[in-house]
This record gives sequence, structure tokens and C-alpha cells, in this order.
Amino acid sequence: MLSDLIVIDMTRALAGPHAGMMLADLGARVIKFEPPQGDDTRGWGPPFVGSEGDPVSTYFLSCNRNKESVVGDLKTDAGRELFEHLVCRADVLLENFRTGVLDRLGFSVERLHELNPRLVITSITGFGHDGPEGHRPGYDQILQGEAGLMSITGDEHGEPTKAGVPIADLLAGLNATVGTLGALYERVNTNRGKVVRVSLLSSIVGVHAFQGTRWTVAGEEPGRIGNHHPSISPYGLFRAADSLVQVAVGSQSQWRNFAEFIGVDPDSPDFADNPARVGNRELLTEAVNLAFSRMSADAVLAEMDRIGVPAGRVRSLSEVYDWEQVHSQGLVIDVQHPTLGPISLPGPAIRFDGHDGAGARGQHIAPPALGAHTEEVWRWLKGEDDRSCAAARTEARRPESAGRLTDAP
Repeated sequence: MLSDLIVIDMTRALAGPHAGMMLADLGARVIKFEPPQGDDTRGWGPPFVGSEGDPVSTYFLSCNRNKESVVGDLKTDAGRELFEHLVCRADVLLENFRTGVLDRLGFSVERLHELNPRLVITSITGFGHDGPEGHRPGYDQILQGEAGLMSITGDEHGEPTKAGVPIADLLAGLNATVGTLGALYERVNTNRGKVVRVSLLSSIVGVHAFQGTRWTVAGEEPGRIGNHHPSISPYGLFRAADSLVQVAVGSQSQWRNFAEFIGVDPDSPDFADNPARVGNRELLTEAVNLAFSRMSADAVLAEMDRIGVPAGRVRSLSEVYDWEQVHSQGLVIDVQHPTLGPISLPGPAIRFDGHDGAGARGQHIAPPALGAHTEEVWRWLKGEDDRSCAAARTEARRPESAGRLTDAP
């Protein structure tokens, strides 16, 4: 789908690599430009897999499929030469350095666009590239706290709690992907690359949703209420006889069916409409738990399905990856790793009609070993089909080249 695009992924950790992986899943050629020591996540673990002498981080495997790896040190002449050749050839550059780092290395936005005016530069930072605290470094959990997410996550009487995955990083990666695609679409008409700026801070604040407007519009400070919805009831985690189940009663018609099932008068003043049910959540939760306690989780879920009320169990990850529904959606993929052999990875979330199996790119590739493609990429860059920086600038001046996503063969 994006097979005519070339992406340089200079990012480390998770937000940027996740964006690069999404573009790679869509078919772009993504070249991971790594320093000699490699992406930080190559050393993040346990768990590590493989031989003791050549351990592979499962963290790294989670966010680098479908990429090539080249090694280059921007503090050396050879590294800068490799990078400049790639910039001249690329459509997109992904970077997540702290503000000013690339400038000090000699590759400011102005310099990058001098080399290739059509280059889309996507920059990911912790707190934003400017503003009074734009200089601060930011890892996921720091931003989950700073951006308010932890203040609304966790038990009412417990400590603020982070999400179980690095959600600030993952959202930033999604936003970077969307912004990059938007800039590429604009480039069709302008023939010029734009700078796309995304931060972990903006990515969390951008998904505050109704919790944000509780404060900005109603002036109400949201708090933690554990596993129940702050604005809908009953909507949350309940106890069946043998395990936990979740139920979401999101409409008045669902409520009438559900109330009959748990033996509650749907028109009782305490529960007649959603605001009343939210105001009497504890009382209603007791009634639900009492009704569910007489039944197994399987029986509860079967009855919820019968009466049309959304419900589900709480699965472990091992159960999720054994689940037939997950496999039916292409959410587990098999790849051949250069040292580990055949391995399974979580698959891409997006499917397209007409693209079966490996999705939009045709075939998935295992995350690369450090520098595995350096020589191959150098041969490609220096081959007969190489496009020099001068040629890139000339192409950008041609009006007839507008209207195309890329000039890459």
C-alpha cells in the first residue's frame, strides 16, 4: 500500500519505533538507522530469548517488525555520509531526539530540507518541542503521571496507577503515523515536505475525552473509581460465582432487560435513569454482585448475550493469544527470525479488504539484527539507481512532480 515510500527510522524505545512499524506494516520500506550500540530496547529485559551469547529482547521484537537495520554514527564522517545519502533518498524521517540534538549534530530542519525539500520530518518529544518545559526528557510513565492519566486510573482508595502498557508511547506512535500520512498527502499538491510534531504529553491530553470536558466545561475534577465507569452505571467489573465478569449497560433499553435479569425494578427511583444509577452506584453494584454470585461466569455471559447486554470475561494474555477470535483477525503473525528461527508476534491492528494473510505489505519480516542491512543498503545507495541530493532538489522544483507521493522506484 505504501511500497513506493522510503522511511528513515532514527527513533529509539517505543513511540517512534511503533510509528515506523505501522508505516512498515502498510508497506513502506523502513530503514532503521541505529547508533553503534543499537536501539536502547535491544537491552531492555528480561525476558530475553535466544542463546546466552546473543540474547534478543522481546521488548525490541514488539515494535520493529518489517524493518531493515543499518548502523551509523552521526559523530563520524562515515555515519554522516550514510545518513545524508539516506535523507536524499527518503520520503520520511522519524526522529525522537530531545529538542536541539539533531541541530547540534549538523542536521537541523533547514539542513535536512536543503538536502531534500520533499522530506517529511516527523519529530516525537516528551513534552513538546517548545514551551517552558519543552526541554524536558520524557519516558512513558513520567508522562502518564504528568498528563493526568494516573490521577484517574486505579482504585478509589489506592495509589494512582499507570496503564499496563506504555500507552503514552503507543498513542504518540499512532499520532505520528497519522500526522506523517497527512503530510505526505499534502505533499502531493505542494511538492514540499512538512515538519510533523507529536509529543507524549499531547498524546495523553488528546485522549482525555469526556474526562477532560468534565473539568474544562463542568469544572469537576475527575478522580479514581477503579473498574467502574464514572458516567454510566452499571458499567464495570462484577463477581460471578467462579470468576470476574464485565458488563456495560449503555442504554435505557439495555437497562430494562438487565434490571429484569437481576431482579430489580427498572423504574425504581434509585435506578430509573442513568444519572440516578450513577448516583446510587454502590447500591446497584451490590445488587448486581448478588445476582451474579448465584451463577458461573459462563452462565452470566450466556444470559447477557441472550438479552443483548455487552459483557465479557477478563482474560490473561496467554488466554488472549490462544483465543480463536484473535487468530481469526490476523492478530498473531508468524515470522522467521535470523537467529531465533520461527517466532510468533502480535500482529497489526488494521485490516484491508483484498489484503489477506500478511496484510497491506504482502509478507511480514522479523525484526532485524543490529546492522544486518548496512552493506546491502550502502550498495543500493551507491548503485546505478541512486538519486543524489542535487537530483532531489531539482526534482522538488519540477511542477510536474507534484501529484505523486514519491519519486522512488
